[in-house]
Amino acid sequence: MKVLVTEKIADLGIEKLKKDFEVDIRTDLTPEELKQAIKDYDALIIRSATKVTEGIIGNAPKLKIVGRAGIGLDNVDVDAATRRGIMVANAPQSNIISAAEHTIALLLAQARSIPRAHFTLKAGKWQRSKFEGVEVFDKVLGIIGLGRVGSLVAARAKGLGMKVIAYDPYVPKDRFADLEIEMVKSLEELLKEADFITIHLPKTAETRNIIDKEKFALMKDGVRITNTARGGIVNEKALYEAIKSGKVAGAALDVFETEPVTDSPLFKLDEVVVTPHLGASTSEAQDKAGIIIAEQVVAALKGEFVSNAVNIPAAGAEVLKELRPFLPLAEMLGKLYTHFAQGRMGALDIEYAGDIAQYDVALLTVAVLKGLFEPIVLEPVTYVNASLLARDRGIEIREVRTRAPRDYTNLITLKGENEEGKLSVAGTLIGKRNEPRLVKIYDFDMDISPSKYMAFFRYADRPGVIGAVGTTLGKNNINIGTMQVGRDIKRGEAVMGINVDSPIPQEILDEIRKVAHIKEAKFITF
Repeated sequence: MKVLVTEKIADLGIEKLKKDFEVDIRTDLTPEELKQAIKDYDALIIRSATKVTEGIIGNAPKLKIVGRAGIGLDNVDVDAATRRGIMVANAPQSNIISAAEHTIALLLAQARSIPRAHFTLKAGKWQRSKFEGVEVFDKVLGIIGLGRVGSLVAARAKGLGMKVIAYDPYVPKDRFADLEIEMVKSLEELLKEADFITIHLPKTAETRNIIDKEKFALMKDGVRITNTARGGIVNEKALYEAIKSGKVAGAALDVFETEPVTDSPLFKLDEVVVTPHLGASTSEAQDKAGIIIAEQVVAALKGEFVSNAVNIPAAGAEVLKELRPFLPLAEMLGKLYTHFAQGRMGALDIEYAGDIAQYDVALLTVAVLKGLFEPIVLEPVTYVNASLLARDRGIEIREVRTRAPRDYTNLITLKGENEEGKLSVAGTLIGKRNEPRLVKIYDFDMDISPSKYMAFFRYADRPGVIGAVGTTLGKNNINIGTMQVGRDIKRGEAVMGINVDSPIPQEILDEIRKVAHIKEAKFITF
């Protein structure tokens, strides 16, 4: 597979890619040249300068992932990529420390008029009395948005002796308690109480111009504002007027509504400190971003789970830690179900029982669907487009959560119907190594470890069947590793599952079916 890198990333990231893939570094491509070149690549790694448009995505038949070495995705058409089943991943944790530190730096710089004092002294003027600042100690810092960066800013501000309050309707109360931060119930409440305000929100339709003329009117006289998140969240015209009127004593901005920008009315105000979007501009952040995105691309091209993909269901660190071991099992169960369903799929119930049922299991459901469709569709099936494939085929997916059965701590069960009637497969993980077990096949109880090559036989329970299967496989030099049998009642119906060391050709399956009078015979490669 081939990876195209269009902007500079850390050398260690390039080395990680080159261990498994062919890597081309082409940093001088024009948009049209990129559109032509992308035809040959399986992965694309960019930073902020490369624009990945719908036209480029539409000209990339092999592309599996676009990796952005950084946080923002304004330069990637994520919707177009999702429609094509192309994963988009970023490196959201690469610059959080740098962004938090830059926020504190700007907060202090405006509080003590450091930039103005610096330039007047270098210009040969000693104007000590002109630059009286304010202390941050014992002042109230209002944080709007308590995500990764906001949380780090809070910790650092508390170290400076500030009283920290925060507003974020998407963060549970327990998180505020863990961080020892006072939770306010509304944005308006925060604006009225804070001496300093710092913003850590994404730019969306809801957050655009969220700090406007009306919001400035609610603030304390002499408030100071810092924005290192995204331009356009603070209305720049309203900010200018609030500073001119004296309502706002100072502002520090690293981001602007239009970038790059070299001329703004705000630049003419002594009360404003500005930097050109430097929040992530540290050598450590740049190196981390390149390394993280290289690891994400490697995972995607190897068919592994990509933790930073933005167009698949998200999962927090704690949830991901708990669910990650179940992803291969969920995918395996989906593939099993498809083989047993024999092409007919309507509604599918995915039942999560036990400890995992307390988490958001959307990620596991996508893994089930990925396994479900991989054997039956021509297009590549990924965590991105698996849900779309189910919707397009009119398959109703229902998530069910229950307590675990007596014998299991956790259990994933797929339930539906095929032409023979009800159909279910189930699996669990056991032991400290989280080893997978298949514990229900065709709705028969069983306990078998999955392997690369497996076969399942459904038949009327009678003497000689197991021997006939073993004899036929042995005659054809196919070695059986393990075998398990499940049945409903004596001399009723039974299911045999076997692990074999090599593939079983269709003609041998047909021979087994004939010799042992097998009702159904399935060979599966995982």
